[in-house]
Amino acid sequence: MNMMTEPLSPASLLQPVADFDGARSAPTPQDRLRALRRAGEQFRERFLGEPAVRYARSFDLLRIPYPAWYAFNGVYSQQLLKPLMVHLLARTVLVQFEDFEGQLRNLLFTPADFETGSETPYFKRLSEQTPKFLHGVIAPVHGTVLQALASVGVAPEQIDFITYDHLHTQNLRRWLGTGSERGLLPNARLLVHRQELASVAGLLPTQADWYCPEGLQGVAPERIVPFDGSVQLGRGIALVHTPGHTEGNHSLVYRTGDGIRVSSENGVSADSWAPEASRHNGIRRYAKATGSEVILNGNTQEGSVDQYLSMVLEKTIAGMSATHGFSNVVPSSECSPHWLFPGAPTSHLWGATTSGALQQIT
Repeated sequence: MNMMTEPLSPASLLQPVADFDGARSAPTPQDRLRALRRAGEQFRERFLGEPAVRYARSFDLLRIPYPAWYAFNGVYSQQLLKPLMVHLLARTVLVQFEDFEGQLRNLLFTPADFETGSETPYFKRLSEQTPKFLHGVIAPVHGTVLQALASVGVAPEQIDFITYDHLHTQNLRRWLGTGSERGLLPNARLLVHRQELASVAGLLPTQADWYCPEGLQGVAPERIVPFDGSVQLGRGIALVHTPGHTEGNHSLVYRTGDGIRVSSENGVSADSWAPEASRHNGIRRYAKATGSEVILNGNTQEGSVDQYLSMVLEKTIAGMSATHGFSNVVPSSECSPHWLFPGAPTSHLWGATTSGALQQIT
């Protein structure tokens, strides 16, 4: 293939997923939960019949200090967790797949430009309160997005899409460019849920604290592809609307050789989607006492009922692992042990993952 893949046509770009239509319309949360579980099981069965994506690999980017009472919402408030802070290890995922017209495409999921995203109000305040000589210790960097691409021989020009489960902390201007500039990912288009795009235009203070100011300002409209509901990009890869953490939150779903992977930041560890199996007494006791089958990542609390439903949907689609006994939902930012913040409540570490074989584009 050439460095530049074929231009995208509307037919090859996105196809709607109807499996979840109407599942959230029931009057009671319990009825919505049952409807979403049924829809998730139906989608999972269909998706298991699809081919695996060509390649999927995650790359460690940086560690982010994060309050434990956000990371494990509810558990900490009942004083069942000891650490005040945990470390979230942010990753980006490169997925190579065939679109519906047979063209090979490269997608980057959650490619954080943390060098400019530090203007996010919450993290800017945290940075200003911390002596500069400690910044590299508290938030150590593992690598940049461009370094990750270079390590596997993918040129920035070969990225067709970027997408984020939501736009917290994201500054898209370097990737997509502003005005006549094409940016560092000159051929990439942002796939974003239409509600997330709308929310960014009129945030409340509790939301704005987590968004990078003017993160999309000046980006050419043709570089942004909004979508509604849930969509598939090709066989074996989908973006499923999972509102709650934000109203426009969506989860990356892709078929691998051994099953299905789902990724989002609705939760931050394997324990978040299977608290009853947690090796940490506080999380397990909380799940048993309350009957909760998921633990929310709750820094904004835009819609906790919807987020709970979405996390159940995610783990229904993903299924359980036969090897480690946890759901095949991989947090896009994973709570990880670190000497600075000991006692991270994580029973299973996903770490960096790889599936399939990358096809080099010449």
